[in-house]
Amino acid sequence: MKKLLIYIFLGIVQGFTEPLPISSSGHVFILKELFNLGTSDLNFEIIVNFGSLLAILLIYKNDIIKLIKNFFLYFKKKTDETVADFKYCWLIVLGSIPVGIVGLLFKDTIEEKLNNIKIIGIAFLVTALFLFLVSSIKGKKKDKNLSIIDSIVIGLTQVIALIPGISRSGSTLIGGLFRDLDRSTALKYSFMLYIPVSFGTILLGIKDLLEIGNLHELILPYGLGFIASFVVSYFTLRWFMDVVKKGNLKYFSLYTLILGILILIFM
Repeated sequence: MKKLLIYIFLGIVQGFTEPLPISSSGHVFILKELFNLGTSDLNFEIIVNFGSLLAILLIYKNDIIKLIKNFFLYFKKKTDETVADFKYCWLIVLGSIPVGIVGLLFKDTIEEKLNNIKIIGIAFLVTALFLFLVSSIKGKKKDKNLSIIDSIVIGLTQVIALIPGISRSGSTLIGGLFRDLDRSTALKYSFMLYIPVSFGTILLGIKDLLEIGNLHELILPYGLGFIASFVVSYFTLRWFMDVVKKGNLKYFSLYTLILGILILIFM
């Protein structure tokens, strides 16, 4: 029972922190350190990440269906809408390339060298600073105004999130706001970039998952963690979309500032 509760708890933490600019991986690491939680299961992390992914797909399903439909319609009929969506699809691909390359080549090395509590504390302070700097930015650019330069810059900010404790959603949202995207546009593009990265992580982890000798014993804890992550991610992202529209990122800046300071002092 204790093991089940741990997996559910970590699923809830993943679901709550993944959509927010506060680093899900950093929070999971801290909780494991604080409470000596008996799991360092990378396969489980992939499972709960998949739960967050499905929640994001559900929330943005209409946008995703429209993009896919117009991507293929572009080859048949070029209208303003199909041209714009065709371009947007390629900008998602372009923005995903930097983290894909760096992740494949250096992710394990980065995590091995930087995966410690002090680095995570510093990462929270860096996040706090940049969230504060963009908290009052409104931006003007819409989806149709997104450029190649915007895509590359935001894609590069996603690379920074490979550092433990740096939020992926936070870094890409900050990058989008610095590039003068309006808040909703920046948030949407941030999570569009999350989709291919998350799918890639899942595909790379499927082989290891299938090779687990006691997989039948893990179906229940994995399943409960997945459900917790999915449900909590869905409602958290719905709430966060409203927060971003109102420009209330300063509260997350204050939170990560306090958390970073506490980590550096007490851990």
